[in-house]
Amino acid sequence: MPALASCARAQAPPEIALETLATGLAQPTAIAQAGDSRVFLTLQRGQVVVFDGSRVLTPPFLDIRSLVGCCGERGLLGLAFHPRYSENGFLFVDYTNTAGDTVIARYRVSSDPAAADPSSGVTLLTIPQPFANHNGGQLAFGPDGYLYVGMGDGGSANDPMCNGQRDESLLGKILRIDVDANAASVPFYGIPADNPFATPGGARDEIWAKGLRNPWRFSFDRSTGDLFIGDVGQGAREEIDFQAAGTPGGRNYGWKLMEGTLCGDGGTSGCAAGVPACNSAAYVPPILEYSHSGGDCSVTGGYVYRGRRFPRLAGTYVYGDYCTGKIWGATNAAGSWSARLLTPRATNLTTFGEDSAGEVYLATESGLFARIVDANPTSPTVASVESPSGSVRGGEVVVVTGSGFLPGVVVTFGGAPGTDVTLLDSSSTRLSVVTPAHAAGTVDVVVTNSDGRSATQPGAYVFEPLGRVQPRSRAPRTVARQ
Repeated sequence: MPALASCARAQAPPEIALETLATGLAQPTAIAQAGDSRVFLTLQRGQVVVFDGSRVLTPPFLDIRSLVGCCGERGLLGLAFHPRYSENGFLFVDYTNTAGDTVIARYRVSSDPAAADPSSGVTLLTIPQPFANHNGGQLAFGPDGYLYVGMGDGGSANDPMCNGQRDESLLGKILRIDVDANAASVPFYGIPADNPFATPGGARDEIWAKGLRNPWRFSFDRSTGDLFIGDVGQGAREEIDFQAAGTPGGRNYGWKLMEGTLCGDGGTSGCAAGVPACNSAAYVPPILEYSHSGGDCSVTGGYVYRGRRFPRLAGTYVYGDYCTGKIWGATNAAGSWSARLLTPRATNLTTFGEDSAGEVYLATESGLFARIVDANPTSPTVASVESPSGSVRGGEVVVVTGSGFLPGVVVTFGGAPGTDVTLLDSSSTRLSVVTPAHAAGTVDVVVTNSDGRSATQPGAYVFEPLGRVQPRSRAPRTVARQ
């Protein structure tokens, strides 16, 4: 288990900026992706809208406002697309119904890929909520293909019924279900065989982890499969809990006996006999926590950055606080996590999300939708083009030397894109590319990174007419792809 670290122990993730993509959205609550170029946002009153890369589209992708009870901590709170969405068209939502209870439902895309079919909904779970707050709401598919569901402790304060510690209750838990089992009939899901309470008994076999107060947002690192849980605290501590990929379920994160690394104010009232005492070894401590000093009040769990546009941020877990809008970047060194406060703020920060390429986004209750980008981006440079001429037929291997080349870089010759672009070293100073077919003549070579920044080497390559190309050695091809 990684050692505990507080936000005061700062490492140095690179500085970020927020690129505004849309404003004026009606209370966005979650961000999701379907494996294509689109980004989907849930709006609290019951709509799902689509950002197509340039704007938020109308009409909405899904409208279930007639089913949703709103607002406060209720509403349409979560969205996840099936890992094989392109094949089966399934998407899953978490919402509060008009009776105040949590519903996990499945919908299917219509014959129009720009719209889900609102009549296709089936209910997997309806979970009674004793109070109006602490609904949880996050949905996410893990690397194992199972659907994970975040459930708050049922609300009020200090978990009066001790739901977080009761194995017969789905409240105060993360659930894990197999949505491919019983997909055509009630209950439209099954129980993974390795769930910790999958064997017969008094416990609910949907439970994967317990001892949570309100795991409003959690995520899986798409590179490692590790699970990061942002669990909202009571009055003293906000925490990030962690489960390494491949470890078994059944972890107990301590609520209500523990609030972060402190003993909870509620003691054991409402708990069954035998519940472990505060500071018991049965409780898994958080990897990160912070107090409510300075106005902080409610953690919004984030994502480990694995995109291409911002390579210096790779491996950094980005998360924030709802009240102050503070954003932190956390890194792990030799098993010890530490976090640095970053400059931008996004007040009333409701959610983070990522797209299919691993770029990270955020949204606020006031309607801001933004992408996290490099505050100090570096443009590529081109110093030389080795093997500066070749046949008009293309197919020649050329090595470009310079700096600042990012994964996903594109190289064009006279406007025609080369193929098989490969970074040749970890310092991003050399790449190889296969030339395209092109009319005879001298052309510019342009290198463009995935963030849109480019460099041009004028007249750096000559396409020779057939019969005029001189024999020359080709560049080595024994390089590893990145």
